[in-house]
Amino acid sequence: MATTTGAASSGPRTDTGSLRLPGILLGVGLGGFVDGILLHQLLRWHHMLTSTDTDRIGVKYYPANTVQGLQMNTLWDGIFHAVCWLAVLLGLASLYARVTRGRRRVWTSGKLWGWILVGRGLFNLVEGVLDHHVLGIHHVYAGPHQIWWDLGFLLLGALFVAVGWMVQNRARAFDPATGGPTPGAGPS
Repeated sequence: MATTTGAASSGPRTDTGSLRLPGILLGVGLGGFVDGILLHQLLRWHHMLTSTDTDRIGVKYYPANTVQGLQMNTLWDGIFHAVCWLAVLLGLASLYARVTRGRRRVWTSGKLWGWILVGRGLFNLVEGVLDHHVLGIHHVYAGPHQIWWDLGFLLLGALFVAVGWMVQNRARAFDPATGGPTPGAGPS
């Protein structure tokens, strides 16, 4: 987002608004990768369709302990990861479009990392409410106490959003064209 900040200086401006979208996209994509790699692959607690025997939309049940079920769940986990990858690519492209100089300052910016944490939390909240509660297609850890795992997932998401909001709100905006603070912008 190129803007002119006075007659003497022109170039990209990096402030709260210009880092919001890239940060949230990166946070959503990276949050999805953490969920998919940690919960789906390493812990094998759930895959995308492991609770469709009790879902609310009538998707065929694919138990993860059968070859056919694992194949279908792995396919949908792959689609899930492809969407996460696209979110990361869009976040990086959006960030790059906003910044041509001062890249190191952008990557170390509290604004960017705050928005990434907000995006990470939004991933948990949207995915948790939609897949765990509304659709019921899978749960964090299926079993007799799954509601507590699902609620903990939502609580963690809310915590990421709150901490990210505080981090980005306290960070100083800066102008990579000059290497200094954005004119007229203090802590937001």
